[in-house]
Amino acid sequence: MFSPENLGRALLVLGGTIFLAGLVFLFLGRIGLGRLPGDIIIKRESLTIYIPITTMILISIIMTLIFNLWRR
Repeated sequence: MFSPENLGRALLVLGGTIFLAGLVFLFLGRIGLGRLPGDIIIKRESLTIYIPITTMILISIIMTLIFNLWRR
């Protein structure tokens, strides 16, 4: 059941996870991930669309390898 204590713990874990994800994205942006060849950027007068296809594929491969090694 949901008690205030369990809900508080869940919120702390969720907040910590979001914080860590933010740090990871800041770090990856500084090393150039997100501006790889194959990422699509469409710029118009008042609109910019960014589609990071290559970045998503690379992150997917890395996460697959990490989870497969972790599961063994």
